Amino acid sequence: MSNARDVTAETFDTEVLQSSKPVVVDFWADWCRPCLAFAPILDQLASDHSDKINLVKVDTEAEPQLAAKYGIMALPTLKVFVNGEVVNSLSGLRSKAALETELAGILS
Repeated sequence: MSNARDVTAETFDTEVLQSSKPVVVDFWADWCRPCLAFAPILDQLASDHSDKINLVKVDTEAEPQLAAKYGIMALPTLKVFVNGEVVNSLSGLRSKAALETELAGILS
């Protein structure tokens, strides 16, 4: 079972921008093989750090306006939000260890 919630343009403000915890937003599409390979890595990261972060997913095919608003040019792309602001952006498939290193500031 996924630890990520799907968000839409209607729920993005509440789920991401108003969250009291940092939020990792996974911009993905079901035709994107690297996105599908990345999903279990992100789920494990979210599970391991559920006390520190929330993980949500935005299907860029269903929510093109969100992808455009946040300048998504490649998939998968992660945007990290803290207090409603983007503090980090990562594109491409990564290992769990690499993600933990890149997100160390919000995971510690």
